[in-house]
Amino acid sequence: MNTVASSASSSPELSAVPLTGRRLVRVAGVDGVRFLQGLVTHDVTLVAPDRSIYAALLTPQGKVLHDFFIVADPGPDVADGAVLLDVEAVGVADLLERLRRYRLRAKVTLEDVTSFFGSWALMAGDNADVAASAVALPVMPGATAAFAAGGVAFVDPRLAALGVRLLVPRNTAAAALAAVGAGPGTYADYDRHRLALGVPEGQQDLAAEPTLALEGNLDALNAISWTKGCYVGQEVTARTRYRGLVRRRLRPVQVLGGLPEPGTPVRQGDSEVGVIRSGVDGVALALLRLDIADPRVAPLTAGSATVSPLEPGWTVPA
Repeated sequence: MNTVASSASSSPELSAVPLTGRRLVRVAGVDGVRFLQGLVTHDVTLVAPDRSIYAALLTPQGKVLHDFFIVADPGPDVADGAVLLDVEAVGVADLLERLRRYRLRAKVTLEDVTSFFGSWALMAGDNADVAASAVALPVMPGATAAFAAGGVAFVDPRLAALGVRLLVPRNTAAAALAAVGAGPGTYADYDRHRLALGVPEGQQDLAAEPTLALEGNLDALNAISWTKGCYVGQEVTARTRYRGLVRRRLRPVQVLGGLPEPGTPVRQGDSEVGVIRSGVDGVALALLRLDIADPRVAPLTAGSATVSPLEPGWTVPA
């Protein structure tokens, strides 16, 4: 694994956003990879010191429970094939409970290591190449390298335009971020950028109510392997894809008027055609039916606001 240089030319555009709403879970043991492989949507055997992935845990009915990143553990015990799950804090207790339920007799250990590692987003607005070059990575989803005193840097596996994620030991984080010339950023900066690109994240967008993996665009965001074999919810997910059964998808929408609360129904005339998920500064995600009439002819409303679908920063599969 190539190690990022200890210094880099600073860029006034580059900012590091502390993702305090994330937690890190270490999955280790001789059965660790095989254990996850039978549970999550992506191919865990692809995880390596130079590659990280995005994946989800589904219900047997194919509904999203948790989404997370899977990264090779950069610590000293990598020989055991340990990986880190970068997961939303609000769901970590439930995720751990479900993983322990599936563990049975597998030789697997599960440990919350958030007290040691912190999570940051390294971004420079829409300039994904600035963030990637700051840590000597190609602008390629999932590209990964060692970073600063036992940490790891990886291009967001969902979409390279989201920038770079950093998992850094907390006791060296300040020096490590300064070394790449990153100024302080706020979570609002990150959230605004994510929503403008139309990328869902966590319970607020994917598990606020039952959402199929393909309704949440996990197929478009590199979270699903169609060749790895069985995992929880695989049969429903595959059938939904191959039979063309997707009836609604998450879409970014522009909001004119007060931002509706999450869960607000989206209407077209007298018909309910979707629901608002998370939003900020006039942009939100909405789970919308695919058969809605042209919004330019029949406007969409959510509460007192008008919403207009936007094209995401990537292609949604047909």
